[in-house]
Amino acid sequence: MDIDSWVWLMLCATGVIGQFQMEPLDFTVLKGSDAQFNATVQGKWEVMTWSVRGLLVLTVPRIGDISSSSDRFSASFCSVDDTSCVAFTIHNTSRKEAGMVVCTVQGDYGSKSAVLHVEESGTVQIKEGDLKVVQDEEVELNCLTFAWFPHPVVSWNLNGGSVDSSFYNSTHAAHGDSFNSSSVLKFRAVKNSTVACLAMLQTLTNPLSSSVHLVVVPRPPDWTILIAVVCSFGGFALVVLLIYGLIFCYKRRKEKEPNYHDEMTKRVRTQSQLSGLRPPGQKQGRVNADYVTDGQTTIAPNDLTDSSYCQPTRSSFFEMPDPVNSHHDSQISHIYANEGLRKHRHATTV
Repeated sequence: MDIDSWVWLMLCATGVIGQFQMEPLDFTVLKGSDAQFNATVQGKWEVMTWSVRGLLVLTVPRIGDISSSSDRFSASFCSVDDTSCVAFTIHNTSRKEAGMVVCTVQGDYGSKSAVLHVEESGTVQIKEGDLKVVQDEEVELNCLTFAWFPHPVVSWNLNGGSVDSSFYNSTHAAHGDSFNSSSVLKFRAVKNSTVACLAMLQTLTNPLSSSVHLVVVPRPPDWTILIAVVCSFGGFALVVLLIYGLIFCYKRRKEKEPNYHDEMTKRVRTQSQLSGLRPPGQKQGRVNADYVTDGQTTIAPNDLTDSSYCQPTRSSFFEMPDPVNSHHDSQISHIYANEGLRKHRHATTV
């Protein structure tokens, strides 16, 4: 047996004859980019076909023209003189092409398949925008991503440095055939800063980001303690003034209240002065209405039965005695007015 026969037998034993390779078997591409698969055939072959998600999209003969169902699919030999390698390309990929990609070589070669993944980037935005905050105040920022597939990996940067994941929390939710995400960052403002939210996919060369500027203003002085101290001293002073005012008013009132002994003495002096103002010898009395002047005709005494009496009429002025100074009682006890006599005549005619 010659050497060529031994080589052929060895190739059959190892399964190389009638076999081909396809790579990559799992490929991820960003939407809008091109996806390329290579098929390498070991041995002679005549026709190769490519299918995407079960649909035949391209036929490649070893000799002749390549036919394609769309300009979005193309194939070519890896090199001009080497027909054992074919490069299949999907242009401007979309999520419609995501799935199984199958290469079949007619004859004893069979088929090989690979999986195509198409990722889609959406938008990213920090909801709050630029902010002005007080120093040492806690800041909360919300980063929202829309229409991503799959959901992105969200991270934060502060002044160009990565933020520890313990300071933010991210959630994801499916929305139709895409994902929306929300990430909340909380930290304490110390100085003016630039905060960036980054969303990353496997196929992105650089993450998509949104950034805001944080302006930190000094915290105003805390007057709480000073106000509390001032209010305390002010309240105490007000209470002291109030007590002092009450004591002062009470003393003034007591000073203005007349002393009982002084008041009674004053009354006695007043009465004594009033009594001393009357002219000496002047008496009080009543006018006798029965007095008849000389020459006036009167009834004879024998014709009349005189019944006259003197009825003393006494008017007195009573003064409250002074229980304190009993020596004034004799001066105030009674002040009597002059008493007059009334004369009554009764006449009886026979």
